[in-house]
Amino acid sequence: MSYRGEHDYLIRSASFTDYKGVDFSKYSIEELRKLWRATLENGMHGLCFSMYEDGQKPGDIITEEQVRRRIQIIEPYTKWVRSFSCIEGNEHIPRMAHQNGLKTMVGAWLGHDLEMNEAEIESLIALAKEGCVDIAAVGNEVLYRNDLTEDQLLDYIYLVKEALPGITVGYVDAYYEFSHRPRIAEACDVILSNCYPYWEGCSIEHSLNHMQQMFGQATDAGKGKKVIITETGWPSTGSSLKGAVSSEENAMKYFINAQMWSAKENIEMFYFSSFDESWKVGAEGDVGAYWGLWDKNESLKY
Repeated sequence: MSYRGEHDYLIRSASFTDYKGVDFSKYSIEELRKLWRATLENGMHGLCFSMYEDGQKPGDIITEEQVRRRIQIIEPYTKWVRSFSCIEGNEHIPRMAHQNGLKTMVGAWLGHDLEMNEAEIESLIALAKEGCVDIAAVGNEVLYRNDLTEDQLLDYIYLVKEALPGITVGYVDAYYEFSHRPRIAEACDVILSNCYPYWEGCSIEHSLNHMQQMFGQATDAGKGKKVIITETGWPSTGSSLKGAVSSEENAMKYFINAQMWSAKENIEMFYFSSFDESWKVGAEGDVGAYWGLWDKNESLKY
């Protein structure tokens, strides 16, 4: 997800704002690092899986061995793993996750290329029939990117639901899309919501409250359906955006508050992301490469 400056998306709603977060003014930078590490070691619900090493990018074929190594690095810290595609080596992610005792949210990447979409959907269905899929995510920010029409997306969602009775099926997009797309919310078994205060230029001081409001808006749109935060995070370096400052200190603060709040409220959340990935620049700018809890060399950052 990247910045869209032409809209003011947030609708004030829902009341998930009782938890105000940690008073970080009392912490030295060393104490903050210790709290970050303690929070990480306490475990989390889910992590978004970062697939690519330096020099790799989407379209490259990734080996089972590489996926296994990275799954084993993150396994002690998370219960779930989220993947974004079902081809080009991504199909190894749910298999390796299940082999290591993790549950999976498995995504089929959908875009303009209808032949690639068909391959993604076929692989998602096959993986589910293998027993590797706990939640099926049909598309990621497709409407946000204007890659498909709402009707096209609905066709894919209903195709997967028909093929996989008994499997929870949803669609991932920015939190506000579900308010604007009631037919999509109705089609999903679960609302899969990306919530990024950073990309709306929010300061770190107000970021927790802003994410709580994002979650609340998605909850309202879901009309009683479970809402899972499928992505949230903060970059550790790179250019800043309005009041959102990219820094190691702010990345640690955001992670701590997000994990403590989600645990307190029993909210299922997938943190973005596991490892830094150098290819993730472009539309996201230089910050795109620095969202990981681990750096690109697979070492914990803090």
